[in-house]
Amino acid sequence: MPHHLWIVLGLAKARSAPVPVWALALRAVVLTLLSGAAVWASVSSGTAASHAQALPPTLSATGLYNSQPHRQLAAGVLRFSPQYPLWSDAAEKERFAALPPGAAIDASDPDAWVFPRGSRFWKTFSHGGWPVETRYIELAHDGRWRYATYVWRADGSEADLAGAAGALLAVRDAPAGRYVVPAREDCLACHAGATVPVLGFGALQLSSQRDPLAAHGLPPGAHEVDLRLLAERGLVHGLPPRLLHEPPRIAARTPVERAALGYLQGNCAHCHHGGSGRVPVRLNLMQRTADAPAAAAAAVLRTLVEAPSRFQPDADREAPIVRPGAPAHSVLARRMASRDARVQMPPLGTEHIDSVGLALVERWIERELPQPATTQEP
Repeated sequence: MPHHLWIVLGLAKARSAPVPVWALALRAVVLTLLSGAAVWASVSSGTAASHAQALPPTLSATGLYNSQPHRQLAAGVLRFSPQYPLWSDAAEKERFAALPPGAAIDASDPDAWVFPRGSRFWKTFSHGGWPVETRYIELAHDGRWRYATYVWRADGSEADLAGAAGALLAVRDAPAGRYVVPAREDCLACHAGATVPVLGFGALQLSSQRDPLAAHGLPPGAHEVDLRLLAERGLVHGLPPRLLHEPPRIAARTPVERAALGYLQGNCAHCHHGGSGRVPVRLNLMQRTADAPAAAAAAVLRTLVEAPSRFQPDADREAPIVRPGAPAHSVLARRMASRDARVQMPPLGTEHIDSVGLALVERWIERELPQPATTQEP
């Protein structure tokens, strides 16, 4: 049985209301389509068992900390935070990156950074201030990206490599008291279809000019790096100089629109973008910082506003992806507001609606988008 289907079936048993078998099968098909070539790449490099054996068995073996119990970062490990964080059911997160000694990122394409082999990234998910899981991505020396997740022990002393099928954990401070560790193929579904497999670590997300209205956004910590610091330390090369003089930002007509489009870019554009590897729909939610601001915004808005959608929530009416002034008749808002396996967006990685992000997007649709002019009778 596919790993992602196994984890979905496991979750179905824990839901308060049973999910129909056909809905589970549909979700499995969706996940398989999202994984696509990524799953094939994983299989072609060897069996799942041999792949798992090659991964470090514990988090300490990945090189994140000098002292695991005290969580002292190893030399060369950088802290960072994206300005538009990905919603993960209210989990607190810490993010880390490490490049090989003397290496730098090729940032000549600011929207698709090229990382040196040996680059490593970690993201720790916590609830109630206690770590639950750390996800790990590494660009191996053979040029393949490897994905793993580590589950923290109850005493917080160490985290152990999770099985490829993921797990369902009882976590007191998590929503509904439970936490889902994703299957390795679910990681591939999101990361391998993105323009860059590393999410949240790029020119826009690390901009030194942060969006003050970003949903769940936090000011960077005292020891976190941003785009300017990376450049000053020689950790990126080829970055267009204008991005240091004019830090990249989402192009928009109003502050609310900037925050809404930034939220969609941070949460959805790893699947919905204009490059290769995207899901097979025309929706593009990624603004390219290499483009002029007006062109970057237009490329996104024309696939959103009054754009047709293959998914229709109501049989008696056709709804576009976004209808100005009408979030209730916009497919985008309707799917964000659902956690029905047949409807929800994102389709995996979250079981609970992001009320803050949804309210932001609904406000943008209802109040910020120009509405079609209406003809008034004399």
